[in-house]
This record gives sequence, C-alpha cells and structure tokens, in this order.
Amino acid sequence: MGLSFCLLASGSRGNAILVQAGSEAVLVDCGLSGRELFGRLERAGLDHRCVKAIIVTHEHRDHVAGVGVVARKLRLPVLATPATFAACPSLGPVRHLPFRAGEAFHLGGLTIQPFAIPHDAADPVGLVISKGAARLGLATDLGQVLKLVETRLAGCQALILEHNHDPQMLADGPYPPWLKQRVRSRHGHLSNQQGSELLAAVHSRELRQVVLAHLSEKNNTPELAAASARATLDRLESRAGLSVANQDQPSPVLEI
Repeated sequence: MGLSFCLLASGSRGNAILVQAGSEAVLVDCGLSGRELFGRLERAGLDHRCVKAIIVTHEHRDHVAGVGVVARKLRLPVLATPATFAACPSLGPVRHLPFRAGEAFHLGGLTIQPFAIPHDAADPVGLVISKGAARLGLATDLGQVLKLVETRLAGCQALILEHNHDPQMLADGPYPPWLKQRVRSRHGHLSNQQGSELLAAVHSRELRQVVLAHLSEKNNTPELAAASARATLDRLESRAGLSVANQDQPSPVLEI
C-alpha cells in the first residue's frame, strides 16, 4: 500500500497538507481555521478521523494559525522541533512531541525524515514522508537550494516544491522594498526558476507527481509557475504529472 496526499491549501493565507497511508494520516501544518480545514477535508472526500498527528514545519502564521484549535478538537499531538514549538506560544495547551532535523521518526505506518531548510524561522524543516518504497518530498518556504535539500529529495516518487514568485512581477509589484528583499533573500522564498532548478536537480525516472506550491498571489501566476516547471520536465523527457496547488481549493487526492 502506497501513499496519497492532498494539498488542502497552499499560499500566504494558509497552508495545510494531508498525507495518508491506509487508514492513518498526518496533517502537515494547519494555517486554516478549524471550520475551514474540516470543510476542505469534506470537499476532498477525506475523513478527519484518520488524522493521527499534526507536523509543524515552522512557526509562521500561514502554517500554524489553526494548529492549536484543531489539535485540541481532534485530540492530536503536535510534532515540531523544540525551537519551532517554543516560537509558537499562540498554540495554547497542546501535547508536544519533539523531533529534530536530520533524525527520522515513525508515526503509525509512516516514516518521516525532516531536514533543515534555509528560511527566516526558528528551525524550519522540509520533509520526506514514506511508506515502503513510496516517497513524498516536501520543500516550501526556502530561500535557496542547498545540497542537503537536493540529497534529501532525491529518489522521491512525488514532490511538493515551492514556486513562490516571478522575479519581474516581484520587482514591479506592490510590496514595499523591505518585503521584496525578504522574499528574494537567501532565507526567503524560491522563484519559479529556482524551484525548477531544484526540480531538475532531484528528478529521477521514479518521479510520478510534481505539485507546485506556495505561489504568491501578487507576484506570480499559476501559468508562469507551470510553464517554468513544464519546460524543465519536457527537457528531461519526464513522465511526471504536473499540477499547481491553490490557495482557496483543495487539490485532487494524488496517489503514489
């Protein structure tokens, strides 16, 4: 039995991903209200009762706004690095299970491999979630591509990769100068080109699904992001499917 996953929301107004193997699932981040999260799970045909834990990648509000409420309502543990959890006082009373970047752990039938990423947060991580030979790699909210990130994502059958902004749209857009600098810094977010370079670096014959995530609503378009990634996949003669995650609607449930 492999893995299935659904991006319930992706973008600066909230992020949440459900990863499931059989009857057990984990929620990666929850930047949505409880009501919105449960509504999106229902629209995607997913049962909240299968969720066994919430994994937090970093403490920014668009990733943790609903974590405390959902964890208490469903009586779920919250898994986060000690530094990330300490940076989330707004979560309120929840059961914290710590992990550390670079140390794999098991959750039900899933193996979780967290790895450090460069972002302006306390201790941000990307993830590889696996069940048997099925491997899903998740890397969003990173300002540059490090060799460690490439190494950890190599050999995945599915990838969720950041394609946050188009550099020209960012330069011409409405953000103030300090925020533009933050976005394009080495601890900010990947551009379409950087995201596609990461895709090329980790691509393998085993890759079956690529989802572009965390697109800026003001500094990018789904068409620009998809065109960048599609050019890379075509050049590599890849058989992988390509889709773009949405801020306001859950993605289809994808399987590997």
